[in-house]
Amino acid sequence: MTIDEYAAWAAMIAKVDEHPSNERLSYLGLGLAGESGEVAEHIKKLLRDGWLDQAGLVDELGDVIYYWACLCAATGQQPSELLKASAARINRRLGEAASR
Repeated sequence: MTIDEYAAWAAMIAKVDEHPSNERLSYLGLGLAGESGEVAEHIKKLLRDGWLDQAGLVDELGDVIYYWACLCAATGQQPSELLKASAARINRRLGEAASR
């Protein structure tokens, strides 16, 4: 399954349509923030306890991807295109940093 196929599947599961309401967008954004917080919680516990629940972290990362994919679909974006644009921005920043 490609990331674009996953996003289409996630949007169907989340019942995201072409023109989501502000409430739906808010729900998805808060879901993404909440799941990102769960990832942060696993990292905090690693720092505190000295061990990582890797399976739990992986589960939460999957949940982050789900909400991110839904938001991509809700805003009419192809995840693969967003990933390409992100990589280009990061490479540009790395090039700028290297030239300093």
